[in-house]
Parts: sequence; C-alpha cells; structure tokens
Amino acid sequence: METMTVELNYRLEGAGPRIVLLHPVGLDLTSFDELTAELSGRFQVLRPDLCGHGGSPRIEGDAVPQLEDFAQDVQALMHHLRHTPAVIIGFSFGGMVAQTLALNHPDDVNGLVSSACGSTFSGETRRVLRERGDAALRNGMASVVDSTVERWFTAGFRELGGDTAVRQRLLTDDTRSWKQTWYAIAELDTAQRLHEIAVPTLCLAAEKDASVSPETVAAIAKAIPGARFAVVPNAPHMLFIEAPQAAAAVITEFLETSLL
Repeated sequence: METMTVELNYRLEGAGPRIVLLHPVGLDLTSFDELTAELSGRFQVLRPDLCGHGGSPRIEGDAVPQLEDFAQDVQALMHHLRHTPAVIIGFSFGGMVAQTLALNHPDDVNGLVSSACGSTFSGETRRVLRERGDAALRNGMASVVDSTVERWFTAGFRELGGDTAVRQRLLTDDTRSWKQTWYAIAELDTAQRLHEIAVPTLCLAAEKDASVSPETVAAIAKAIPGARFAVVPNAPHMLFIEAPQAAAAVITEFLETSLL
C-alpha cells in the first residue's frame, strides 16, 4: 500500500464496480447522502472529505495547494483501500479534481464523470474566484453564504428550505481552508490536456446552472475523445443535491452502458 499524503476522512459503502464521489468546495461527504443511496445498491461507493473539508485535516499554513495535491490525496486513499481502478465522479470543484486525477493517474481510473465544472478560466474569472476566498477570510463565512447558495440552488428549492444543510455546513467551514481551496480552483487549466483522457467519460451539465453553463461542460466533452454529454433538466449547479434521482439515473445509465 502507498502512504497517504493526507489521511482523508471517508465512507465506503455498497458492493459492485468501484466509484469515487468528489464533492464541491465547502461541502463534505454528507452532501452525497442521497446520491449514494441511489448508487450504492449497484456500486461500491467511496466518498472522501477532500483536504480542508469535513472530517479531513485542515489546510495549514499559507501555501496554496494545487488541484494536483487534492487529486494525489484521493489517489493515495484509493490505493490504501485497494479501491482501484475506479470511476471518478466529481461535481464542481470535485469535477476539477476528478479531471486532474484522470490525467495524472490514468492507471487508477477506468471512467470519469466531470459535472458542473469547466476546464480553464479567463484572467478576470480567476480574480473573481480568488476574491470569493478572500472575502470569507476577511469577514467570516456568514458573509458569503447567501451569495453562494443563490448560485448553487434554484429559488424554489431555497424557499422550501432545501439548502438548510448546505448553509449549516458552510457556516462551520474553516475560512483559511475555504480561501485556499478557491485559490486552487482559480488555477484550473486542464483544457490543453483533455485529449489525453482515454477512459469512458460523461460530461454532465445542469440546465439551470448559474455558475457553469451547459455550453462550458459541452466544450469539455468535445475535447475528450469519445466523451458523452448530458444535461439534467431544470437542475441547478448542485444538481446532485437538488435532483439526486435524476442525476443518479444519468450516471447509472452511463456506467452500465460504458463500463459494465
């Protein structure tokens, strides 16, 4: 077994072909409770807390981790649990880590689902992303929660209180880890390497995503040889929370037709 770079908190559930679920910035493995319930009857689901999130170690010091560091942590955990090769399924920040893992550790990945994320940013967007991290460090997590959930969920879902658990999770986040994760996100630049991905890939978008347009996700599918592109209707950025059954149905269909 390999020594883990960071000992990540995780849950391993179900039986069957191996998959790994990677969460967005500021959330943790519990955000996948409903999606895991949909998938664990058919697959063995590993869901870690990424570094700086949930029960995993905080990001210490001033050094900014790179997406490669987050991917290395997950890959080390996969080896520790003998959970390789596996299909890597990531949403938003988790999708960026999933792309990076597929590119840097191809022998450990036999499929990829990259959802609700892009592959690069303009200079101005990178500045905006870093400012999201800086704002919380200056003023506390409470100062960024409203704007975050407005980007992540539909108004109707929020009005029904569907965002309550996410709000509570965000309010308890470590501000330094939040900032440093946003700085890592701002460095995303996998676009020029996407053609290297040689495993079955699904690029999954949400029709009402206020953060990442379906067109942005479609561009990734176009760049990866043989990749599929799908859109979950009426779903927002956090499609796996607001529409877990719909998201699971698309993912399951992809897995069953591409890998099994």
